Amino acid sequence: MTAVRPKRIVDLSKEIFDNPNEPFFMRVKIKHYAHGKARWLVRLLGLPFRLFPRDFAGWADDTITKMGVHSTTHIDAPWHYGPTLADGSRPASIDEMPLELCFGPGVVFDMRHKEDGEEITVADMEASLAASGATLGPGVIALIMTGRDRLQGTKDYWKSGTGMSAQATEWLIDKGVLVMGVDQWGWDRPFRNQIKDAKAKNDATIFWQGHLVGRRKPYWQMEQLRGLDQLPTHGFDVAVFPLRLKAASAAPARVVAFLYA
Repeated sequence: MTAVRPKRIVDLSKEIFDNPNEPFFMRVKIKHYAHGKARWLVRLLGLPFRLFPRDFAGWADDTITKMGVHSTTHIDAPWHYGPTLADGSRPASIDEMPLELCFGPGVVFDMRHKEDGEEITVADMEASLAASGATLGPGVIALIMTGRDRLQGTKDYWKSGTGMSAQATEWLIDKGVLVMGVDQWGWDRPFRNQIKDAKAKNDATIFWQGHLVGRRKPYWQMEQLRGLDQLPTHGFDVAVFPLRLKAASAAPARVVAFLYA
């Protein structure tokens, strides 16, 4: 059986590189080692220089010296949302994500009209879905396009964006969607908007409401995607395979879309 090859593959992930201009909690540091250092390692292991392969400069090597699992394009596990689920059971960590959830048909929800600090509602999601003609069901991967990926690499990225309400998040889950993602810094509204409204309304249900749905109805959530504007609203597949970090709350992931037309 011959697999259907996509006509185009779109990378939906951020590059990972030294980013000293970003906030400390998103900082990545990478040490790059030149080829020549490996020559001396091989010599110390016992191979005389005269027996080195011709034009052998040594191998390059690199070490990530600092990178939080949430620092770049990543996917959160239910463990991220709390130490127990609403029924008292233990939520899954990222290494326990079922592989069958990591690949599926994608649907893009266009939320670029939403202002900073504004909440994405069920009505917004229903209108976008109706306009696109797409359908939802088990295995579908939902992608929320806010356009805030244009701010990636700036200090304003984590401060800007709209955010999924608890109701809109639960609406996706009830439609059978267990993997979803967004191109802004976080799934919820920016922290400053959540905190301001929670204090003004004296309401303890406002902060992190989209994430906390996952304690009642576990789901898997991507953040810091990019390039969703390169995709059609549907008719493509998405792959999101996180690093297999044991017992972790999340993991960096290379997220790609496969377009067949």
